[in-house]
Amino acid sequence: MSKDLSPATWCCGRFLFDFEKQTKPLVMGILNATPDSFSDGGQFRTPQDAIAQAALMIENEVDIIDIGGESTRPGAQPVSLQEELDRVLPVIEALKDCGVALSIDTYKAETMRQALLAGVDCVNDIWALRQEGALEAVAENPNCGVILMHMQRDPLTMQFNPEYQDVVSEVAAFLSERAEQLVTTGIDANRIAIDPGFGFGKSLEHNLAMLAQFEAFSNLGYPALAGISRKSMLGKVTGRQTNERIPASIAAAVLAADRGAKIVRVHDVPQTVDALKLWEAIQ
Repeated sequence: MSKDLSPATWCCGRFLFDFEKQTKPLVMGILNATPDSFSDGGQFRTPQDAIAQAALMIENEVDIIDIGGESTRPGAQPVSLQEELDRVLPVIEALKDCGVALSIDTYKAETMRQALLAGVDCVNDIWALRQEGALEAVAENPNCGVILMHMQRDPLTMQFNPEYQDVVSEVAAFLSERAEQLVTTGIDANRIAIDPGFGFGKSLEHNLAMLAQFEAFSNLGYPALAGISRKSMLGKVTGRQTNERIPASIAAAVLAADRGAKIVRVHDVPQTVDALKLWEAIQ
C-alpha cells in the first residue's frame, strides 16, 4: 500500500472522527426513504420503516447513517423540494439523538438547510455543492461535514457514453480543485471528504480503474469515500442481480480500505462491519 496522506481527523457536525484511533474505515449505512432507489427503493419509504432500518444499522455498529429522499440512480427523475423534505425530515427528527452521525444525501440547498437545522451532521452532495445556494447553505453551518462527489453530467444523462482521457487523474483533479474552492470560501479543510462517484458518469472500465487506483483519491489530503455497494459495475463483473451482490460489495469495500478509503458507503452494514474488523485485525 502507498503512504496514507489523508488528514488525521474529520469534523462531522457533533462528531470528530480521529483516523489515527479509528484504524478501519467508517461505515456509512445507506437509508433511502424513496420509492425508486436502485437497490432498496420502496423498502423504507415510510418513516417507521426507515427508523426501524436505522435501528438495525446502529445495533450492527454503523458509524454514519446517510438519509436520502431522492433517487440519483442513472435515469432517475428529480423530485420536488417539498416531497424530498416530507420524506427525510421525520426520519431525521426521530434519529437526531440516536448516538451516531447523520448525513443528508441531497443537492438542494433548502433541503441541506432544513436537514442541518433538524440535526444532521453532514451534507453528502452528488453535485459537490455546485447547485445554486448549496455552498452557502454549508458555509452557514460552522461544523457540519461535507462530502463532495464527482459526477459527469447529471443523473438523467450521466451513463450516455461517458468519456475521459484518464478517468483517475481527471476525477482526482476535479475533487482537489473543488475542495480547494470550498477552503477559499472559509470552509475548514478538516470538514471536507471526497467521493470519486463510482457509477456516476463512468463505464465499467472507468469504475474498475478508479477502484484499482483508489490511492490517487486517498492521497489528496481529504478522507476518501468509496460508494460501490451493490452497483451495476459489480453486476457486470459477477453476472449477479442487485440483491445478489452482497459478497462482491463486501469485497469492494475491503479493496477500497486496502487502498486508503476512510469511509465506505454500504447497504449491508453488518456484513461490511465484520469484513472490516478482519481487515483491521491483520493491519
